[in-house]
Amino acid sequence: MLRPTLLALSLLALSVPALAETLKTKLNNGLTVIVREDNRAPVVMSQLWYKIGSVDEKVGKSGLSHALEHMMFKGTQSIPEGEFSRHVSAMGGSLNAYTTATETVFHENIAKEHLPTILAMEADRMVNLNFSDKAFNNEIKVIREERRQNVEDNPIGNMYEKMLSLAYDKPSNQTAVIGYMSDLFKLKPNDLRDWYRRWYAPNNATLVIVGDVNAKDTLALVEKTFGHIPAKKLPNRQDVSEPNTQAKGAKVVMGGNTKQPMFTLGYRVPTLTQLDEKLPYALDMLANILSGNSAARFDKKLIRGSELALDLSTNYTMIDRQAQLFTISGMPSQRSDLDLLRKNVEAEIALIARDGVSEEELQRAKTIEKANAIYSRDSMGAQASLIGTLETNGFSYDDENKLRQRIDQVTASDVQAAAAFLLKQRDVFVQLYPEDSEQVKAAKKTMKPYQTTKNK
Repeated sequence: MLRPTLLALSLLALSVPALAETLKTKLNNGLTVIVREDNRAPVVMSQLWYKIGSVDEKVGKSGLSHALEHMMFKGTQSIPEGEFSRHVSAMGGSLNAYTTATETVFHENIAKEHLPTILAMEADRMVNLNFSDKAFNNEIKVIREERRQNVEDNPIGNMYEKMLSLAYDKPSNQTAVIGYMSDLFKLKPNDLRDWYRRWYAPNNATLVIVGDVNAKDTLALVEKTFGHIPAKKLPNRQDVSEPNTQAKGAKVVMGGNTKQPMFTLGYRVPTLTQLDEKLPYALDMLANILSGNSAARFDKKLIRGSELALDLSTNYTMIDRQAQLFTISGMPSQRSDLDLLRKNVEAEIALIARDGVSEEELQRAKTIEKANAIYSRDSMGAQASLIGTLETNGFSYDDENKLRQRIDQVTASDVQAAAAFLLKQRDVFVQLYPEDSEQVKAAKKTMKPYQTTKNK
């Protein structure tokens, strides 16, 4: 499976028709607005990004941002509970929302003539959310079940949450977005109402519109629709920065809902803060050289070659407000085990750190990223998502091409340096076995670090 990357998204800029216009403004109330014309179909994508996520939450209140995302569909004075989604469906559109560690995003895909209505509905719930205690009590049950499905009963989610708790020092970085189950039983309706009053404001939001619109006219429409909403004095954000080098490594055995052992190996790494930095681009390219296509090193050597792995994948997010991990996740074959597979994974990284990569490997990885961009060029949603990501993380939408150029300039020696950087890091190694396995029983007996599927 091809791994979608930042370069793939940034290359989307090249797929927009040459005469398309992208305009940006900031309203007097602080709302940042970016409109991109894409006239290939009579539709429009609207994305409203709020700069608020789980890293902004306090101990004991985890899951606030995600829970509020759910409650944003529970009504205002003019649009009662359930009517927001019904209105969008009646107009033939689609909608969704998601919460990450650093932002909450609401998006609608709609025929262009309905854009004024969609914007009016979003402006309304930016200031007039009015959910009942009953609506909250019903929805929090849905959220708890979502956690059970995505964490407790999901081996990947369970393992990832444990990884966060071991890899980071600050609670805000340790907590998964959905929050701990114990906190989800303690959250009250007024906790969410207070969170809404604190953070849902035009000066904490970015509106991105991509589609068959006139950019100048659309900016005027946004001004008319959102311009009257007052700005707020936002709370001070807590410091969620962490040093790139971990104070100590960790190795943990845990049991979970799985029939096949699996692992995640994580290293603290930097994110991109300035366009001219080298290491983040090289780490992004290293991830693609290691896995994600049939010619990648893990696929070629450890899955098909030695047949030590059934699956291996890498992940690294280059642009984010939260501290990031370079992670490698895998599942051993019958002829291997977790420790042996980890040893071979690290040996491959060490080989790159010692001998580097070939120009052929490097160019193949870059070509695959460019191909991903071509496959995605018809996606207005992907264009809007990249714009929102850049704008909410200290960059500008017009940095797209600069990012592409920087990744194109990554050299084999840069990738070699990135591999050497990983080798210097203290890693976190999370092993997940079936709950009734001998490894889990032994871990309990020897009092080694151990986590069941019960959570904080």
